[in-house]
Amino acid sequence: MNEQTKLEKDHYMIFGLSWAGWVFDFYDLVLFTFLITQLQTELNFSAEMLALCLGISLFATGLGGIIFGALGDQYGRKKVLQWTILIYSLGTLLCAFSWSFYSLVLFRFITGLGVGGEWATGQIYINETFPDKLRAKFGAFMQSGAPVGVILASIVGGIVSPIIGWRLTFLVSIIPAITVILIRKYLKESDVWIQNKDQYVNRNIFQEFKELVSKEHRKIFLISLILCIFGMSAYWYTYSWLPTYLTQERGLAAIGTTIGIVIIQCGDFLGYTSFGFVAERLGRRPAFTIYSFIMAISISMITICWNQINAIPDLIFVFMFLTGFGTGFFGGFGALFSELFPTKIRNTGVGTVFNLARGAQFITPVIITLVATYFDLSYGIGIAAIFALLVGIWIWTFPETKGTSINELN
Repeated sequence: MNEQTKLEKDHYMIFGLSWAGWVFDFYDLVLFTFLITQLQTELNFSAEMLALCLGISLFATGLGGIIFGALGDQYGRKKVLQWTILIYSLGTLLCAFSWSFYSLVLFRFITGLGVGGEWATGQIYINETFPDKLRAKFGAFMQSGAPVGVILASIVGGIVSPIIGWRLTFLVSIIPAITVILIRKYLKESDVWIQNKDQYVNRNIFQEFKELVSKEHRKIFLISLILCIFGMSAYWYTYSWLPTYLTQERGLAAIGTTIGIVIIQCGDFLGYTSFGFVAERLGRRPAFTIYSFIMAISISMITICWNQINAIPDLIFVFMFLTGFGTGFFGGFGALFSELFPTKIRNTGVGTVFNLARGAQFITPVIITLVATYFDLSYGIGIAAIFALLVGIWIWTFPETKGTSINELN
């Protein structure tokens, strides 16, 4: 399919499932944060217990990404993408029947496994089936599911959940699983994987990882991991404490904070969907630099330089939008990494890089809190600007992969 010059029904179905999987992936991950108050009230969980539950869930996303990354190279992109969606749907569904803290932790762990495995598999599925000239565009389009998932979670968790309760809210998670069941038989497997599977389908997971860190691939693995850590740090340093920062330190009312977050998500969406066009025209490296530098400048404006720009009405919201827009460089990770790793370890490489980088963000809240103790949250969040600048600089250690043929990477 990736050698066809025109997109066909199969392409759109693959993209639709991958994009929807990422929407509900982020939805399931974020929804939990909106239900914390209800869980505390009804099940008498402490804030510390729920924080631990969230931390375990995030740990599971990293583990799931690594495991399913390797499984995707052995069993195919189509099967493993379906498995991950079914698993995180099942985990969130089971949360509706939680009767104790330990049961909730177990069910969130299951959810995290599926959530972590979906991104890399979905990206590889798209990148191996779409024509080379459209790979960056549709890989970035898939990433646009993240802000859609956040907005959906905020609507369901903030508006619908208080009416129907947290158990029924979790039950809604069955929707993506039903979608997979209905359309799975109409999907085709990646032709690139099929053409090359006889070379490596009999290898075990440990052999996949051994190949990943072998002398032949070690350099690409390490520079990709560093780039992804810089990108993840820029994202999580920005977003993990932003609502608290806007409300407590900048005095925005709840409605102002909500508007700001929605504006950022709108910027996210436009950034993700536009990144692919820029990457195809200018190349992967210039696109990463442009978007990450926009993010770095904008973060500085809404944190360190707040007092200077706040005098101009609505300029804060302009830079909030640009912060989200600059985050669009995340839309390039899927295509870039797919063009770097050969087919036999592509899913393993992409899944491991992305999820090790995400796992490294456990320390982010601690560092922000520590900085805020001596200064304030604006300096803690402002660290994200440094990491965004590093993304734009580090990308130049990579070869330019624009126009790379996936079929040649075997």
